[in-house]
Amino acid sequence: MRQEMITREPETEAQPTPILFIHGAWHAAWCWEENFLPYFASQGYSSHALSLSNHGGSDGRKRLFWTGIKDYIEDVAEAAAKLEKPPVLVGHSMGGWIIQKYLERYSAPAVVLLAPVPVKGCFRFGLRMARHQPLTYLRTLVTLNPYLAVGDPDLARYWFFSADMDKEKLMEYFPNLQNESYRAVQEMFFFSLPKPQKVKKTPMLLLDAANDRTFTVEEERETARAYGAQFEIFPGMAHDMMLEEGWQDVADKIIAWLREQGL
Repeated sequence: MRQEMITREPETEAQPTPILFIHGAWHAAWCWEENFLPYFASQGYSSHALSLSNHGGSDGRKRLFWTGIKDYIEDVAEAAAKLEKPPVLVGHSMGGWIIQKYLERYSAPAVVLLAPVPVKGCFRFGLRMARHQPLTYLRTLVTLNPYLAVGDPDLARYWFFSADMDKEKLMEYFPNLQNESYRAVQEMFFFSLPKPQKVKKTPMLLLDAANDRTFTVEEERETARAYGAQFEIFPGMAHDMMLEEGWQDVADKIIAWLREQGL
């Protein structure tokens, strides 16, 4: 199975531990390529962004509709095994959920979660969507098509980006959004909740966006408590923290924290 992995290597001597970036729902490795991959490489980190099964340029283990969180976990395990050393894992949104589940079976030197799916799942996100966009929510349920939730630029802006993001920049990102696995979405709502008690003690940093409409600050704070993670909120940012204005502040926080961990 072909796995798309976008890699940026440092031009100078590399830090000893590589970083593997894992995207969220509707995204692929492209979301790390514009800012985070070149920046982390410039700071000495061997940086790799994975496209999960049926995302970006990656093949699927099965049809997208039926791809589950376990398939995504195996994607991460396979990608990590290709690297010279076990990588630090950085996951955004669904990628953060995958990391939570990954740690129930595998280990990592450290993990960073950016606006992750909360430890108690997406149920409250579903309620917010039903309240704010009832027709879109109903269409998504009736057609079993998760793409409809983000399927026009206004919806994508609402869930992922700040209201004042430049329209040209929004239209640069929007065509890259794709459908998501219906099965994976359902598992994040109800059927595959993380079990923090199964996770061995792992250095963890959870970074949240104050203006995130997808998950609330309290949901993210609750998730950080469940894992004993260091927690920080970035004001003025929306859900896609790696693409929002201010992304470098987020990256610098991650790098400073990694160096505190000796990584």
